[in-house]
Amino acid sequence: MPATRTAIACFGEALIDFLARPAKAAGEPRQFAEYAGGAPANVAVGVARLGGQARFIGMLSTDMFGDFLLSQFHGYGVDTAQVRHTDAARTALAFVSLGNDGERSFNFYRPPAADLLFQPQDFDGEAFADTAIFHVCSNSLTAPAIAGTTLHGMELAARAGALVSMDLNLRPSLWPADVDPTPTLWHALASAHLVKLSREEFVFLANGGDEDAVIARLFEGATQTAIVTDGPARIRWWTREASGSADTFPIDAVDTTAAGDAFVAGLLQRLTTHAITADTLSRAFADDATRDDLLRYAAAAGALATTRFGAFAALPTHGEVQSLIEGSKP
Repeated sequence: MPATRTAIACFGEALIDFLARPAKAAGEPRQFAEYAGGAPANVAVGVARLGGQARFIGMLSTDMFGDFLLSQFHGYGVDTAQVRHTDAARTALAFVSLGNDGERSFNFYRPPAADLLFQPQDFDGEAFADTAIFHVCSNSLTAPAIAGTTLHGMELAARAGALVSMDLNLRPSLWPADVDPTPTLWHALASAHLVKLSREEFVFLANGGDEDAVIARLFEGATQTAIVTDGPARIRWWTREASGSADTFPIDAVDTTAAGDAFVAGLLQRLTTHAITADTLSRAFADDATRDDLLRYAAAAGALATTRFGAFAALPTHGEVQSLIEGSKP
């Protein structure tokens, strides 16, 4: 891959998270604070916050929330040249409630939503000329049309030489009740060089069977490295030749909404720092020092994102990540 390829392009949904705040007094209603969010949008902003060359690709509504999202992208320095706009649908909304431990639950208002209307022809013909990594999540697989668009983008990116990354980020409530998402999920996973799952998603894919079979099936496709996170528990990783685990950072969480996306942003940004490509990904994970650097940086970014409320607003800077890493050394 040419040395000039440093862009991390994130494709999919951008939406509004309305974060529930407790009532100020008994008998008063809850209040909801507006935050910009959406998994791939969070990753794009996370990369920019860490000093990377971030790009968001997707469809925004021309409504007031779409305008807000666009202004947020610009404020964080995310390239929006490949954002498209529509007045045919509104911005998706997510109402988020938090438990005492910061764990979040979602109520989504989608579909219809603008992000589902991005079509294959909306990709710029030169979209991947400088792209080092193309990142997607499963929320752009929930309907046949947008699933086809997502798979097309993954194919275009891989053909252009980009490393294709997928964080499953499964939200079952976004899928039609009569649709089994599993075949579509596996179709996309088979096209990703780097796969990140949560422990719950790992269990879901195993479907009551052996988790080793999930890893084996991933490696039947394009996957070179798989990573499973589990909140504050140890990170698990696999390549075709080896496997292992890595530490996380103990931290007092207040909001876990963007933790996984911050982890991914940290990992992807660190991959570009090391100029790691799809062809060298397995070798990078085989090297103890490189792998430890990648996962420690990602884990620090993920941990820091739980210490603040919101999604975009919670994502850490490179300096904050480095401070946590340096402060944790014996």
